Amino acid sequence: MKLNPVKITLNPVKKSSQVHSIGYDPTSKTMAVKFNSGGVYHYHDVPQEKFDAMRDAESVGSYLGKHIKCAHKFTKLDAQ
Repeated sequence: MKLNPVKITLNPVKKSSQVHSIGYDPTSKTMAVKFNSGGVYHYHDVPQEKFDAMRDAESVGSYLGKHIKCAHKFTKLDAQ
């Protein structure tokens, strides 16, 4: 049985060659990332501070690679 993913509103990021949009659900500590390729991933147990830092980073893609991908489990959402 598959669990329904948390619904997270995505907001576009500025100037990223990798990331289209991001969002965050503070209740579940889930960060959503939609890539320019169309894939959507939910990263789990992400503290609000990390989401804020990524949102405000000069390079969202670099921050994602250095601080999120290596430290948090993720779920790839099915294509809509």
